[in-house]
Amino acid sequence: MENPSYLKDTGKISTSMREESTTKALTKPTAKIPSSYFLAAAGGIFVLSLGMALTSRRKDWANLVGNWVPSLILLGIYNKNSKTSASVQSEQSPLH
Repeated sequence: MENPSYLKDTGKISTSMREESTTKALTKPTAKIPSSYFLAAAGGIFVLSLGMALTSRRKDWANLVGNWVPSLILLGIYNKNSKTSASVQSEQSPLH
């Protein structure tokens, strides 16, 4: 049985290598931000959304702002996870 075309060696950089470099480029600047900042921002956005819902006639804006909360929490989780995995990898890699 012949390998599918996506498994053949084309001489190009593999997708996983591109993804790894993209992930490193995104993780490096965000690693400087403490994970608790994302949680604090999510809490602040939640309070802002609640305030908008209670005081505004346009509830759709309050819902729009409120939808940012899960995204910020996920960014905080990703940030914490990437820091944890980076520290575990640095502990396991031999010193050069």
